[in-house]
Amino acid sequence: MKILITGITGFVGSHLADYALAKENVEVYGTIRWRSKTENIEHIKDKLHLIQCNLNDASSVNDLIVNIKPDKIFHLAAQSFVPTSWNSPAETLTSNIIGELNIFEAIRRAKINPWIQIAGSSEEYGMVYPEETPIKETNPLRPLSPYGVSKVAQDLLAYQYYMSYKLNVVRTRAFNHTGPRRGDVFVCSEFAKRIAGIEKKGEPPVILVGNLDAQRDFTDARDIVKAYWLGLDKCKPGEVYNICTGKAYRISEVLDILISLSKVKIEIKNDPAKMRPSDVPYLGGDSAKFRDATGWKPEIPFEKTMKDLLNYWREKV
Repeated sequence: MKILITGITGFVGSHLADYALAKENVEVYGTIRWRSKTENIEHIKDKLHLIQCNLNDASSVNDLIVNIKPDKIFHLAAQSFVPTSWNSPAETLTSNIIGELNIFEAIRRAKINPWIQIAGSSEEYGMVYPEETPIKETNPLRPLSPYGVSKVAQDLLAYQYYMSYKLNVVRTRAFNHTGPRRGDVFVCSEFAKRIAGIEKKGEPPVILVGNLDAQRDFTDARDIVKAYWLGLDKCKPGEVYNICTGKAYRISEVLDILISLSKVKIEIKNDPAKMRPSDVPYLGGDSAKFRDATGWKPEIPFEKTMKDLLNYWREKV
């Protein structure tokens, strides 16, 4: 079986590659760009088929799909950092929507119909009211960032291509996920890297923070990739599924857990520059639909995820 992972060098892409390579009779292909950093896949690089491809270039994507003819596609490549989407909204929308469109059109031209997982996001829900929690797939989509808007567009584009052309598309809306290899611009990883730096480098024992009251439903990325795999094995094409634990943590709780794993004393200071123009106050999900379809459940406790993340940064710094 040939599987294609777009964004294979990224946080989730690299964990998915690890998971896929542990399966029998699976060939793993991945898209990279000339400027891609490959540190996340260095340990498995010789087992992968890596292909340079600009997903925003239709010709490049056509060649990719025709040459591989994948049985499954996990479309993970995206501009995935919410704050960056405020600074570069046009790039975020172009990258996330046009790349997916090019994949769908290439599949149609190649006259193949692989199973395709579209990695949506809980950010699609955006403004959620208290009476709408926990968040189900039927909840209104009220995105509060350019990133959230781009993910809604990806989600609905996938639905449209299923309805119009019967592409075997499974739409997933993963809530927040973290763990080892997570980029340091994301909140859990930013905190962990800072603590590791304070421990090892004697940096000033201060962590600058933004909104600590926001609540997020965190899943370990190693559980997320199992969910993605099961999604293409067991879910219905055209359907949308939440993937989450069902428990939301305040960002202040996340920080408290990470600090409790260290012996250094740390001061917390508010930084206005870390506040967003509009922030989603609560993202806690209901994944009953996905669990009923696949039998999936998260297995890695959040405290272990935080410990593994902190140890990752301790080795890196």
